[in-house]
Amino acid sequence: MYVRSLDEVRGTERDIDWGNGKSYRLLIESDGMGYGVCHTVVRAGTESLLQYQNHLEACYCISGEGEVEDANGNVFRIRPGDMYVLDQHDRHYLRSDQESDLVLISVFNPPLKGTERHNLAESGASSY
Repeated sequence: MYVRSLDEVRGTERDIDWGNGKSYRLLIESDGMGYGVCHTVVRAGTESLLQYQNHLEACYCISGEGEVEDANGNVFRIRPGDMYVLDQHDRHYLRSDQESDLVLISVFNPPLKGTERHNLAESGASSY
């Protein structure tokens, strides 16, 4: 058993700026749990086109508000206490409201290696 805090991850190689926010990689592949956990911050007023081709992801909102839009144009509001699940390697837009950052707990299966970064300048969805 061990305990890892967000403060321990800040400023280390597990503290990743992914373009429109920060991903604090609390649990990664080398931790050996078979899944990954990230504290994800989506900067206020940003929009990201994403698609995880190698991972399934579930995100639980702990603060802020925003929305996620699927490939069919369905838009879902995200508020604290809401979870969205990308169970089909779904291409999606993730948007944070203008007023504040959107903060999520993201669970990945399989886990991230820990160094992955988005390329939001690409045409199409950023993925890893």
